[in-house]
Amino acid sequence: MQGHPEIIDTLKELLRGELAARDQYFVHSRYYEDLGLTQLYTRMNHEMEEESQHADDILRRIIFLGGQPDMTPHRFEYGTSVTDMLRKDLAVEYSVQKNLTAAMALCETHRDYVSRDLLLSQLRDTEEDHTYWLEKQLRLIETVGLENYQQSQM
Repeated sequence: MQGHPEIIDTLKELLRGELAARDQYFVHSRYYEDLGLTQLYTRMNHEMEEESQHADDILRRIIFLGGQPDMTPHRFEYGTSVTDMLRKDLAVEYSVQKNLTAAMALCETHRDYVSRDLLLSQLRDTEEDHTYWLEKQLRLIETVGLENYQQSQM
């Protein structure tokens, strides 16, 4: 099937973003592991795997639509402290939300409802799982303090 070039280009950018998010979560999970924060390590390792699945779904759609994928992740900066890592991850999720919403609108314009539904599923995962969890972690740090929070993540 030949997809609309604008949708394919948008999917390519989304793919690059998912790959960057995956890599950022990969680095952060290993920092958490090194710090002995096993609960944070486990969660961020899971998030890395979910981002890999998102990337895989988009990659498959690009290929199905006749596009050539770009597997170069967007540039990213990883955090240097627990709070910094959580904030950077939340910023990534906010960016993903914005990009997915815009891509879904484009899919609607070109009547590509299959791509839109794929992206809607990822948007739900982003909003209802990733973003919500990260916002909650930052609220916990504000409420109980960083030391208590880190202790609870060991």
